[in-house]
Amino acid sequence: MGEPPNRISGGLIDDAAARTVRSTVELPPDTVFAFLGSADVNLRELERLLDADIHVRGNAVTLTGEAADVALAERVIEQLAALVGRGQQLSPDAVRHTVSMLTEGLSESPAEVLSLDILSRRGKTIRPKTLNQKRYVDAIDAHTIVFGIGPAGTGKTYLAMAKAVQALQTKQVTRIILTRPAVEAGERLGFLPGTLNEKIDPYLRPLYDALHDMMDPEAIPKLLQAGVIEVAPLAYMRGRTLNDAFIILDEAQNTTAEQMKMFLTRLGFGSKIVVTGDVTQVDLPGGARSGLRAASDILTGIDDIHFSILTSTDVVRHRLVSHIVDAYERFESEINRAELGNRAQRRAGQGRTARR
Repeated sequence: MGEPPNRISGGLIDDAAARTVRSTVELPPDTVFAFLGSADVNLRELERLLDADIHVRGNAVTLTGEAADVALAERVIEQLAALVGRGQQLSPDAVRHTVSMLTEGLSESPAEVLSLDILSRRGKTIRPKTLNQKRYVDAIDAHTIVFGIGPAGTGKTYLAMAKAVQALQTKQVTRIILTRPAVEAGERLGFLPGTLNEKIDPYLRPLYDALHDMMDPEAIPKLLQAGVIEVAPLAYMRGRTLNDAFIILDEAQNTTAEQMKMFLTRLGFGSKIVVTGDVTQVDLPGGARSGLRAASDILTGIDDIHFSILTSTDVVRHRLVSHIVDAYERFESEINRAELGNRAQRRAGQGRTARR
């Protein structure tokens, strides 16, 4: 483990416009390359995100700027250096998430958040990449039923899958059950070729893909055949009691309220349920109310049921995905405001007509 960085000098330089601060942080020499990244990609991301001027010479990082900007830059560099010292590989994503956490003034240490390992396989480690993701993972450990609600790309299903595999490997459960509602398949099933399993396979494919990231691909068919891992459409859950299992319901926004109640009441002894979904992407026909929305209204406040909310800041796909999510949210908010304004105008017009 590398040594933490040491601030070796600091001082004030009088400036006509503002008080300018200069500070130098010294990194352990053997961590400099990992800190900067290949072709200095991490350094360029720091320069893009931070207002302080950053200059690196050897293992010394000199920061210049207003006091608050330099102080933030110092904390960011110290946290990133701590990550490198723990053997973590830095990336521009890690830089962005570290800056975001420290900018928000949260008490948790980014180095602690970003170094929590869930699973490791063939040199690849699965871990939370944002504070909300870590809180989500911690909630899965602490509660029997957890709802992970958020937009695409926030890792809500992937992290739940990782926790399920971890629970199976550590013998906390004896099986994993993965399920999804097949909303479109329910309408078009008869027109698709193949057996029922072949027809519903496209709707369950994302769950298989995640499994292949986390387990030996050769072992998965054997575990499926033995019933240790079960991947099935939601309709297959009816009438069952699921004991000693880690159960994940994905795409839960496409359940009806009745389906959600049916699913949650499958819970047996020694089991854990994680429900994931995005309430902004409901595909139910006929304007039916989402079971995920209903559950958040009905079950909030019940002991041992936890709701984790993930946002665009937790998106861990391409950085444009978070911008896309924010843009759609702004657009939908504007539409909602316009609709409310139109309704108010119609009510006012009806009131004037009635008075006449």
